[in-house]
Amino acid sequence: MGTRLLSEQIIRQKYPHLRYIRIHTRGRNSADIYAWNEELQLPDKDRYELGQFAATYLTPYVCFHVKAYSMLKEDRVPRVEELPEPIYKAAMNRCLDQERLLSVVNGMFTNGRVSFRCYDPIAGRIHLDLWPNAPVTDIEKELLHRYLYELLPLGSSFEVTYR
Repeated sequence: MGTRLLSEQIIRQKYPHLRYIRIHTRGRNSADIYAWNEELQLPDKDRYELGQFAATYLTPYVCFHVKAYSMLKEDRVPRVEELPEPIYKAAMNRCLDQERLLSVVNGMFTNGRVSFRCYDPIAGRIHLDLWPNAPVTDIEKELLHRYLYELLPLGSSFEVTYR
């Protein structure tokens, strides 16, 4: 699966001169790549090459748009915070599938079980259910959202129904 972390690492390996890189899902099958070089710029040549690379080598069903890193704030892209090691390792795994993803999330979220309900291809939305053992706190909801954001493929969104 093409997660944000894995895709950013692939770009860093191919373009080591790009110091700042961030990818964010913008909508259904659409993601933005934010980048800057050492001089805090994104030359047109880099913008074009990065766009071509993303279209050819990253997640094939996602339309990538390349933007200057400074657009993060204007586009209201959420900050990235440090992740627990199991989430980070899973997001970097090229063989991450639905079963492994749910296993990792359920291992991190001890207040119930997350299960896959359905995928809406028109909206590009993954629907998940959480069957909690006790009432779910706002902090638990926020953590679950953060973990799913990092583990689900670029270009998709998700919705969790608390049962």
